[in-house]
Amino acid sequence: MTAPATAQLAFDGSGIDGSLFTSVTDFARDTKWLNTPIELWTNLGLGVFAVLMVMGWWSARRRGTQAMTVALAAPVAVVIAFAAAEVVKKIVAEVRPCRSMPHAYIVDACPARSDYAFPSGHSTVAAATVAALFLLDRRLSAIAAVFAVVEGFTRVYVGAHYPHDVLGSAVLALPVAYATSLALRRWAGPLVANLSRGVLRPLLAAETAAPQHAQ
Repeated sequence: MTAPATAQLAFDGSGIDGSLFTSVTDFARDTKWLNTPIELWTNLGLGVFAVLMVMGWWSARRRGTQAMTVALAAPVAVVIAFAAAEVVKKIVAEVRPCRSMPHAYIVDACPARSDYAFPSGHSTVAAATVAALFLLDRRLSAIAAVFAVVEGFTRVYVGAHYPHDVLGSAVLALPVAYATSLALRRWAGPLVANLSRGVLRPLLAAETAAPQHAQ
C-alpha cells in the first residue's frame, strides 16, 4: 500500500471536537508568552509522575510487602497501559491535528504521518500513574490526578492532540493500569517477600530500629 493510500485511510478526528480544539489553540495564539514554557512542560512534566512513583516506593519500604508490591507494580502498570495505547493508535490511525487542521495555531512541531493522535501517549502515562498509585497512596494519586489534568491541557494547548484524544487516554489507561496493579498485588506478593529477605532488602524494606531496653 502506498503512502498516499495510507493517508486516505487515516481517521480525521477534527469533526468530533475540532471547534473546542481551536478554542484552546486560539488561546495559545493569544498567550504566546506561555508557548515556550508549556511546550517544555508538556514533555518534561512527565518526570513529575516518575517522581511520584519514586515517592510511593520510598514510603512503601516502611509499610510492608503488600505496599511494596503495589509500588513496584506502578511502573509496570504504566508501561502496559502505554503499550495498549500504542496498539489502539495503530488501529484507529487518527491523523494529527496539525495535518487535519493545518490553519490552526500549532505550537508543537508536526510529527511524522505514522505518529497518530488517538489516544495521547503523554496523557496515557499521566492517567495510568493516577490509577497505579490509587492502590498505594491516595494522596499521591490525587496529586498525580492534578498534574494529569494539567498534562492533558498542555497536549491540546500545543496542538498535539484533540480533547477527545486526552479523554480517550484516561478511559483506556485508568482501568488498564488499575487492573494491572491489582493483579500484580495479588500474584507478585510472594516474590517481593522473598526478594525482601535477600540482597535487595535495603531497596524493598526499611530497617527497623531495635527496641531500647530499660537500664
